[in-house]
Amino acid sequence: MNIRNAEVAAAVAAAGIDPQITILDAEAKTAAAAAAQLGCEVGAIANSLVFDCDGAPLLVMASGAHRVDTDVLAGVLGASSIGKASPRVVRDATGQVIGGVAPTGHPRRLRTVVDQTLARYPVIWTAAGTADSVMPLTYDQLLALTEGVAVQVR
Repeated sequence: MNIRNAEVAAAVAAAGIDPQITILDAEAKTAAAAAAQLGCEVGAIANSLVFDCDGAPLLVMASGAHRVDTDVLAGVLGASSIGKASPRVVRDATGQVIGGVAPTGHPRRLRTVVDQTLARYPVIWTAAGTADSVMPLTYDQLLALTEGVAVQVR
């Protein structure tokens, strides 16, 4: 584990959750790559996606089984526009790089929404701070850890 993983583990433990970080054999910058290494359904992978929502970063924890419909999400959130955040915005907002954004440990608390589709999986795998690390959580743990709101994202 590196310093980023240790920071994530500390934040998860502070939330009362046992941080079971797993270091993968190779980087998994996509849900399909992570699922293949873990031997789970791609839908059980929670993609950590940072969007620009009316000029502010928005973390969307979305099932790897589908794409986020930004028009639907904007309607749900009452936003005028939601678009892809630049790598710099992701780094500035989370302190992490695309492909390894953990659902906690950000320099500042991000507004977060959690895909309701993830609730159907008993174990959800999220990034743990690097592109080669993941950790298992339940849906309720993910909501609590992110202080997120459950929404439809497609």
